[in-house]
Amino acid sequence: MAILVADRLSAGMVVRFWRSLSVGGLLLGTLFFIASLTPTLIPRTYLTQGGLSGVCFAAGYGIGVAWRWLWRYMELPVPGRRLQRALNAAATLICATVALSFLWRTTEWQNSIRGLMRLEPVTSAHPVEVCLVSIVTFLVVIALARLFTMVVSWASGVSARVMPPRVARVVGLAVGFVLFWSIANGVLVRATLHMLDSSFAEFDALIEPDRDRPTSPLKTGSAASLVTWEELGRAGREFVATGPNAAEIGAVTQKTALEPIRVYVGLRAGDTAEQRAKLALNELIRVGGFERSVLIVITPTGTGWVDPSAMDPVEYLHNGDIASVAMQYSYLSSPLSLMVQPEYGAEASRALFAAIYGYWTTLPKDHRPKLYLHGLSLGALNSERSAELFETLGDPIQGAMWSGPPFESRIWRRATDARNAGSPAWLPEFRDGSIIRFMNQNGATVPADRPWGPMRVVYLQYASDAITFFDYRDLYRPPEWLNAPRGPDVSPLLRWYPVVTMLQLGLDMAVATSTPMGYGHVYAPEHYVDAWVAVTDPKGWSPEGLQRLKEHLIRRSGR
Repeated sequence: MAILVADRLSAGMVVRFWRSLSVGGLLLGTLFFIASLTPTLIPRTYLTQGGLSGVCFAAGYGIGVAWRWLWRYMELPVPGRRLQRALNAAATLICATVALSFLWRTTEWQNSIRGLMRLEPVTSAHPVEVCLVSIVTFLVVIALARLFTMVVSWASGVSARVMPPRVARVVGLAVGFVLFWSIANGVLVRATLHMLDSSFAEFDALIEPDRDRPTSPLKTGSAASLVTWEELGRAGREFVATGPNAAEIGAVTQKTALEPIRVYVGLRAGDTAEQRAKLALNELIRVGGFERSVLIVITPTGTGWVDPSAMDPVEYLHNGDIASVAMQYSYLSSPLSLMVQPEYGAEASRALFAAIYGYWTTLPKDHRPKLYLHGLSLGALNSERSAELFETLGDPIQGAMWSGPPFESRIWRRATDARNAGSPAWLPEFRDGSIIRFMNQNGATVPADRPWGPMRVVYLQYASDAITFFDYRDLYRPPEWLNAPRGPDVSPLLRWYPVVTMLQLGLDMAVATSTPMGYGHVYAPEHYVDAWVAVTDPKGWSPEGLQRLKEHLIRRSGR
C-alpha cells in the first residue's frame, strides 16, 4: 500500500512539474541543446557533452521563461489552461523528436575535431548517456532557479508589509541575488578553493621517491644551495632534476656543451614574494647564472610547473650556455589561480623580474647575458605584467617568448586587435613584424629573414586553444577567428550560436590540456624550437640541424 501511494505521489509530482514548464522555454531550450552538440575546439566525452548540453538547455529554457514573463507583464493574451496543456504536450513531443534526430549526428561532429588532431575516430558518441546526463544537469539547474525564485518571493512578501509592492519586488530580487552570490562565492566557492589549496599544498610537499636530491653544488636544492630540497616543492624539484645535461646536449649538437643552470624557489622558501625573489637572485648569482650567454626569467603556471617542452629546446639551441630562474606563486592550477589570486601571480612575477633586472642592469653591457622572459598559460599573462615598458626603456631586455597566452593577456590582446588587415585572428601579423610575431605549429607568417628591432616578442599559440581564444563577447557575436581561412586545427563544421558557443568554449577552456601534444593547450617541443630560434637567434644551426633537434625532442617526449 505504501509503495502504491509513493508511486502515485511521484507520478503526481512529475505531472505537476511537466505542466509547469514553459512551451517557449522548451522550444528555445531544445534549440540550444541541439547547438551544444556541434563541435567547437576540443573533443568531448559523453560526460562533458551531457553536462554542457544540460546547461545549454537550461540557458535556453531560462530565456524562454523570461520572454513568457515579459509577455505577461505587458498584459498580452495568454492561452487557457487546456490549450496550455495541449501546447506543452505538442512541444514536448516536437522537442524530443528533434533532439533525438540531431543526437545521432554527434559522432560525425566529434570526429571532425578528432581527425584534425590525429585521434582515432569514435564509433559512437553515446547519445543515450548524453541524454541522461543532460536531463540530470537540467533538473539540477532548474531546481536551483526555482529555489532562487522562492527566496525572491519570500523576501518580496516580507518587504511588501512596509513598502510599495513594486519596490518590494526590487528589494526581494536584490536580496535573492546577494544571498545566492554570498553563498556561492563566500561559502561554497571559497571553502572548496581552500580545501583544494590545502590539498595542492600537501601534494606539492610530497617528496618523490624516485627523485634524488642533487649532489652538484651548482644545482638548486643541493647541500650548497640557498634553497633546501624540500622548499623547492614538487614542481620545483621536477624542474631542477630533469632537463638535458651537458652530455645529452653535446650528443645532439656535436659540440662540447655546458651544464644548463636552472634555479627555482618554491612558496615555502619565503613568506613574501619579495623575500623569495631576493633568494632567487642570490641563488642565481651563487651558481653563476649571470655568467652565461642567455638568461631566461620564467613565470610558471599556477601550480608552479615549468613546461619541459618549452625549456629543453632552448637549452639545446644554446649548447647549455644558458641559465633560467623561476619562482612559485601558487599551489592551485592556472584557472583556479586566475579566479582566486590573479593579482598575487602578477605581484610575484613583478618581484622576480625587478630583482633580476635590477641586478642585471648593474653589470657591464658587454659582460652580461641576454635577458628574456617566458611564460606558459597563466605564466604568460603574469610574465606580460612583470615588466612595464617605461621601466626598461633606458636599458631594454632582449625579448620574450610567451606560449598559450590567456585571452585576458593585455599585450597579446592589443596586438591581435591591431593586426594588419587581412591577417587571421588566430595567427595575426602585427605591423612590420619587427617587434611582435605570432607563431603556431606551422611557424610564422612573417618571413624569417625579415629584420627584427631591438626587442623580439613571439607568441606561440594554436588555433584550437580555447584558453587563448575564449572571449565573453562570444555570447552575442561570432569570434573573428571563425572567419575564413580557419586555423589548421579548427573543425570546418564549427558554427557560432548566440550564448551556446560561449558556453562551449568555456568548457573547452576547462579541458584544453586533454588534447594530444601539439593541439589545444598542450604545446609541443618541436614548435618551441622555431619560436626560440626567432626570439634568441642561436648561432651555428643549419636547417638540417634544427630538424634533427626536433626529431630528437619528439622522441624525448615519448611520441
